[in-house]
Amino acid sequence: MSKAVRVRDVVIGGGAPVRVQGMTKSDTRDVKATVDEILRYVDVGCEIVRVAVPDMEAAQAVGSVVKHSPIPVVADIHFDYRLALEVIRQGVDKLRLNPGNIGSRERVEAVVQAAKEREIPIRIGVNSGSIEKGLLADLGRTAETMVASAAKHIQILNDLDYDNIVVSLKASDVPTMVAAYRLMAQRYDYPLHLGVTEAGTLFQGTVKSSVGLGILLNEGIGDTIRISLTAPGEEEIRVAWEILKSLKLRERGANLVACPTCGRLQFDMWPVTNELERRLATIQEPITVAVMGCAVNGPGEAREADVGLAGGKNHGLIFRHGQIKRRVEQADMVEELWKEIQDAAEEVRARGQRAEGDHPQIG
Repeated sequence: MSKAVRVRDVVIGGGAPVRVQGMTKSDTRDVKATVDEILRYVDVGCEIVRVAVPDMEAAQAVGSVVKHSPIPVVADIHFDYRLALEVIRQGVDKLRLNPGNIGSRERVEAVVQAAKEREIPIRIGVNSGSIEKGLLADLGRTAETMVASAAKHIQILNDLDYDNIVVSLKASDVPTMVAAYRLMAQRYDYPLHLGVTEAGTLFQGTVKSSVGLGILLNEGIGDTIRISLTAPGEEEIRVAWEILKSLKLRERGANLVACPTCGRLQFDMWPVTNELERRLATIQEPITVAVMGCAVNGPGEAREADVGLAGGKNHGLIFRHGQIKRRVEQADMVEELWKEIQDAAEEVRARGQRAEGDHPQIG
């Protein structure tokens, strides 16, 4: 088991659930845009958020971002130790930096001392595309090189009696990334932040991230994840949750069961499922929604779900807990299903509240 590291009120490692992270795409100097983006991320399940800090103006804006963020904020720092010191003064919850890249030992000591005083963890972030030239010359661009780079940065912090560390070893090549994390997990017990860097578009990046992270998480490797897509950040968080739900590592929100469609389909199903998938990202309760295209498997699957739709010719039957509720036409399918879904979610919430009331906390 990895060590536990605390980021504000969120624990990474130490047996805690695998945490879902995101990174804002807004200019951090625009506090309102950045906070609005974070709030959208929170709606779809983000638990820790990272912001870019390219200059001092951005560093000074971090304080306002932290103040208005309901989740811990991580500052992404490269090369300039003064930016790290400033975001610490501004109250950031965690740093992402590589100590070997911010200058002299004195500068590293200054950052580490400030981080110690505020009990802020540091994530050492190794990327295959930016490994030190000396290591590349000796070992080439391999998983072993990435681990050696991480070890070098870890040693710098350990020499300064600092051990509040998280590590990532990201590569855009999935086999290299998987091999690097496996090696790291064998040699250290620091919590691991998983990701396929520069994974690509929504389609390609989702596939690469799901394969790479799925392999590692299924082996028990990884404590927190961030999906990197050329797409809105909300999509990254949705993909992260689907990976965790697929492996039954976390439970959040609805499970959408939908048939692949075939020549028996008699209504326009794809727009219905696509719109429902988008809306379901905001549902936190664990309910199952089924959208089925025809009478072969449709009624059976729909009856098994909390809310279901079995399609017919330009219409469908809505099921609720196995019972037919009503017939709906194509144009009304999404809105009518959404009403039932919200109702089902409210039922689950109410059951949970009653259960808590039956078991009051003692103390």
